[in-house]
Amino acid sequence: MFTPRQILRAGLLVGVSSLTTNLLSAQNQQVTFSVDWMSFTIGNLDTANAFPITEGDILRPAAGVPMFGPLALPSIEISAGFGPPGPGLGLAGHLPCVGHFGGTPCIVEVDAFSYGDEKLTGPGSPLKHSLAFSVDRQALGLFSSAFPDVMSEAAVFDAAADVFIDLNLGVGPIGPFAATALGNIGVVDGNGMTSGSGALYKGVGLVDGPAPADNMDALGMLTPTGIFPVLGVFFSLDDAFLDPQTGIFNSGSAQAHGFVGADVLHSAGPGGPPVLYAPANALGLNLTGALDDLDALIVRENGTPGFQPSLIPNDWMGGATDMVLFSVRRGSSLIGSPDSIFGIPITEGDILTTPMVGGASNLPGIYIAAENLGLIARIIGMPNDDLDALSILRAPINDCNGNGVEDAIDIFTSFSLDTNSNGVPDECELLAVAFCHCGPTSLPPCGNFFAPGGCQNSTGAGAILSASGTTSVTADNLLLTTTGMPINKVGMLLMSKTVAGGVPFRDGILCLRPQIFRWPAKNSGASGSFTYGPGLVGQSFGNFGPNGWILSGSIWNFQSWYRDPFGPCVQGSNVSNAIQATFTP
Repeated sequence: MFTPRQILRAGLLVGVSSLTTNLLSAQNQQVTFSVDWMSFTIGNLDTANAFPITEGDILRPAAGVPMFGPLALPSIEISAGFGPPGPGLGLAGHLPCVGHFGGTPCIVEVDAFSYGDEKLTGPGSPLKHSLAFSVDRQALGLFSSAFPDVMSEAAVFDAAADVFIDLNLGVGPIGPFAATALGNIGVVDGNGMTSGSGALYKGVGLVDGPAPADNMDALGMLTPTGIFPVLGVFFSLDDAFLDPQTGIFNSGSAQAHGFVGADVLHSAGPGGPPVLYAPANALGLNLTGALDDLDALIVRENGTPGFQPSLIPNDWMGGATDMVLFSVRRGSSLIGSPDSIFGIPITEGDILTTPMVGGASNLPGIYIAAENLGLIARIIGMPNDDLDALSILRAPINDCNGNGVEDAIDIFTSFSLDTNSNGVPDECELLAVAFCHCGPTSLPPCGNFFAPGGCQNSTGAGAILSASGTTSVTADNLLLTTTGMPINKVGMLLMSKTVAGGVPFRDGILCLRPQIFRWPAKNSGASGSFTYGPGLVGQSFGNFGPNGWILSGSIWNFQSWYRDPFGPCVQGSNVSNAIQATFTP
């Protein structure tokens, strides 16, 4: 019999269905991102517009939501300048950079962005499974009990194009190793294909692997409106200093546009132009004359013109200040200096807030220490992990069962099973594979082969058994439909746990072996078809003894038999192809 993993790897899934439609649209959330100048995707044509992608463009998955691979390249959601799909951030350096390829820096790199409407975090608005982030190519990750995580994916060069979420941090400020749950779990993959770690989860069309693969450099959750974001785009450009770990200079896109890499800029409408929203010094950056570079960004604009920096932790909850959370790039001047909340050395993996009044320093405060995210920080002799992109989720990115919890968290906490290890809870999937097709090599009884289904019948084609719904015994919504039978003929669904190679049976090929259970007969009617289900699980208890019950973890094979007195072999009846279904909770 086929195992669930064999079904998945062979690509023979009849179909995948969910208890609810993917909720992204209803939840007003779309994953958008940018990539850095060293990424493979730079210079390639985007899927929606066939326009060259730059490191200043804000991208989205070609399908609109993360999907399993192989995937098309991302589409441009917001142009860095004035290219398709329309006026975007209004960066003057965009046109000169259009068409250049990854590995050569250009003056348009967007290093972080936010749409200004991020979900508030603070007392009364607990941060639970809602921080999404990405890391750079050099990150290694700390061990956590979750899988996949930064550590597992970094070990196979897959982490830099992925999105991870926390494991229930709680409300900041949170010092090192002080969160209610430490670590992270992957929820969005770069390419949506099985990684070297064995993890499989939905992707966005980026290229995984070491450079020149892709590095997700910025991340934001967009409310889809079909127009430029309502509050515009808040973003930061790249500084020009040397990365001390790679020995490579950053792109200097900020200086090329008259800013510094620690400034937060704002393009309020299509085509910009970008203006200064939060200057570096208001964030506690660039205070010593040396440079800092803002590397990840969350903005919740309070509606009052200008920037009102936070003065004490979480004072933005009252609306008097703007919530701005950020990180700084490796090589920034303040790395290792004491923060204003805990008085401990700042690292490039920490989530920071503006300097606190009366704090331990005049530098940013650590709102969430990197260790709580499962990132390496403040370990003597080890380089710190760099937090490269950041956003707060309004709702789960993947929530097939509609319970308001990220699918990856459901699986991690054992709320849901994931038998085939594809990152989708089993209760949302149809784990079923079609087999026993009547091809030319299957020795049809009288040469009456019909490769798409069972052997040819009096209609000139064969009967096809197909599955839809899910194989969850709790949902009990599996549908088994047989089409292509002669009209107004009696037939029935057969079921067995045992299969073998097909043997001639009347005008068809039978692959089921005893013990065979026979479901109540039906008539094919004027359409030459009939359907069994939903309710097969419950009905199995009423129709059969314990040996015929459909239980979680059981694997059952189905094939339809039907009368056909005028069939090509004149044996009086025929059978469809077969379906093997793996039942899950």
